Amino acid sequence: MQVRSVATALLLLGVISGVESSGQDPVTPNAPGQSAAASPQNAATSTQNAAISTQNAPEMSSHDAPATFSTKVNLVMVPVVVRDSHGKAIGTLQKEDFQLFDKGKPQVISRFSVEKAGESAIPAEVATADAALDNAAGAENAAKTPSAIAQRFVIYLFDDVHLKTGDLIQARDAADRHLSESLDATTRAAIFTTSGQGILDFTDDHVKLHEALMRLMSRPTMSTAGSECPDLSYYMADLIVNRNDQTALQAATAEVMASCDPPPPGPVTAAYIQSAQSIAQGTATRILTMGERETRLAFTVVENAIRRLAAAPGERTLIFVSPGFFVTDNLRFDETDIMDRAIRSNVRISSLNARGLYVLIPGGDASTPTSAGGPAVLTVKARYDRESAMVEEGIMGELADATGGRYFHNNNDLKAGFGLVAAAPEFVYVLGFSPQNLKLDGTYHALKVKLTNPKGLDLQARRGYYAPKHLPNPEEDAKREIEEALFSRDEVQDIPVDLHMQYFKSSDTAAKIAVLARVSVRNLRFRKADGRNNDNLTILSGVFDRNGNYIRGYEKVVEMKLLDPTLQKLLDSGITVRTSFDVAPGNYVIRLVVRDSEGQTMAARNGVVDIP
Repeated sequence: MQVRSVATALLLLGVISGVESSGQDPVTPNAPGQSAAASPQNAATSTQNAAISTQNAPEMSSHDAPATFSTKVNLVMVPVVVRDSHGKAIGTLQKEDFQLFDKGKPQVISRFSVEKAGESAIPAEVATADAALDNAAGAENAAKTPSAIAQRFVIYLFDDVHLKTGDLIQARDAADRHLSESLDATTRAAIFTTSGQGILDFTDDHVKLHEALMRLMSRPTMSTAGSECPDLSYYMADLIVNRNDQTALQAATAEVMASCDPPPPGPVTAAYIQSAQSIAQGTATRILTMGERETRLAFTVVENAIRRLAAAPGERTLIFVSPGFFVTDNLRFDETDIMDRAIRSNVRISSLNARGLYVLIPGGDASTPTSAGGPAVLTVKARYDRESAMVEEGIMGELADATGGRYFHNNNDLKAGFGLVAAAPEFVYVLGFSPQNLKLDGTYHALKVKLTNPKGLDLQARRGYYAPKHLPNPEEDAKREIEEALFSRDEVQDIPVDLHMQYFKSSDTAAKIAVLARVSVRNLRFRKADGRNNDNLTILSGVFDRNGNYIRGYEKVVEMKLLDPTLQKLLDSGITVRTSFDVAPGNYVIRLVVRDSEGQTMAARNGVVDIP
């Protein structure tokens, strides 16, 4: 189910208790035909009526509405991992230990946090059985230990579009052995592919994971090497079309004349050379279009995997298994968007280069067709192949560095590689800064993070970002923030909330979960206006199955315009919110989020329900 359904199918059952009416009569409207012309008397009456209307306004009401919270404008987040000489991540540094530079200019670090992997088990309230059940059943439920909560979610994304068959088989076998030994009761794994075929959603079923891995196969979308004439790589096509590289164009033109469109007997004319050059340029344009389509496809799948992980309530890791691929300049904005989305969603992207130990043989391997342009053309293409291999790898390291993940490459022990990239770094520092006078021009901004006292430490950080070409949409940002709060598992108690749950089992196939939350208003920052204490509460609740799949959620906005006596009463009693979910018997996680509009404070609680 899509995350956006939280905002479109929202209904909260039962709302508020402990609130008294102001007890005043409603304003009586003018009788039909009575003049409402301005006059001192009418003005005085209008003022009096307005005052009465204010007094008669309901003190508390609720309605379904989208949540609107403050947004972060031009905030760039930079994850940083610092390791000692033994490769172990350290987490004892403070904000003052870091220096951050944007295009060489020092920046003020306005946000700083340290994230620790697996710091503690996710705390949660445990639901009780309905008191109406017989005593034996109630006692058995009370003594029952709740099922382990899924706390870690890992997507293994195989780039079956770019991976060759041999490399893919080795990678899938290594992943199969890795999962059979490492998947525990609190971890859920999923299999994704860039082709979109053979996808398996989150599960802890080893058999299903094994079967999904064994179904993987190479599914290239571009023509195989040697099927085009001239035989150009995506990298060479970009050089010819986008960078006007004359050396690449001349090599391609020579190959056309040697094999694609041999010249007639006699002298080679300028017109014929021009024709061969046009053929080379046309082929380069066609290959560039196909290559960009493949890259966009890979980026789209990576983004979809991040979205799926963002909806998983726990620690989130994406393992990208690929040989790498070339990214043209006009697709770098897509790459930056992916990095930003992953950072906002607390998704660590780790990369594993499935080619293993890679040695580029001059002239290519046995599967590489011999260039028909002669030794000179072969030498030029070999140089471009070496450059292309290095550039293609770049995307793997960039995604890992930008999100706090690991990059495993140039090593044939792929099983050990999966173990390395699947282990989240123990500590990740997240630095945030707001670039001053940022121009919306889409230019690249190189980032540099330094330690004030390196002490032999190794630092891994985001390398850069592309400036946006337009300002962010506040509504989109607000929606994103409320979704992130619901799908997180962090417990937050800025607003004290007592969470209680019961389940009511009506049959072997049907049950109801009742969620009762008592929200304290003591910490709320009410805004005084017109003799009222004003604040709005946005309450969200959601239910997830044992594999972390979102089932449904409800949202309610409670508007408070409280008179002083009512507020004093609520300071003791609080506000009670009731929600219910119809479910089948099974294991569930309940997520409750409360946020107020004036103080921008939040509460977030977890609950566990085991229905036999």
